[in-house]
Amino acid sequence: MGISLNDEIRRLLDGRHFAVLATINPDGGPQTSAMWVGRDGDDVLFSTLAGRRKHRNLERDPRASVTVIDSEDPYNYVELRGRVTAIEEDVGRAFDTGLSWKYDGRDPDPDRPGAVRLILRMTVDKATGYAA
Repeated sequence: MGISLNDEIRRLLDGRHFAVLATINPDGGPQTSAMWVGRDGDDVLFSTLAGRRKHRNLERDPRASVTVIDSEDPYNYVELRGRVTAIEEDVGRAFDTGLSWKYDGRDPDPDRPGAVRLILRMTVDKATGYAA
């Protein structure tokens, strides 16, 4: 069971603010990805393609950190630490399309043929930063 997010953290997750996901590579080193994020209650949601490094890292070790930076005030940010508790297929790319409209105002570019789009759900255990 994760923590409850405050209103400022929810605002950052719900807005058009970019995030950086950090995962752990097999050798123990960090791997980061700039990305779009969404929210479901107090869980952070993000999208990726099956087989990408972040997906493989999180399948092996679900610990992750997501830093969300306020696009209007970069000194306002939050780092959310937790675990990916669910990975499921994004059937029909509904979630990915919603993120694309949130960030780009249009449908997403097509994935490569045969690609499987995933939704990753992170339960937050700790929040730090200016917005926390």
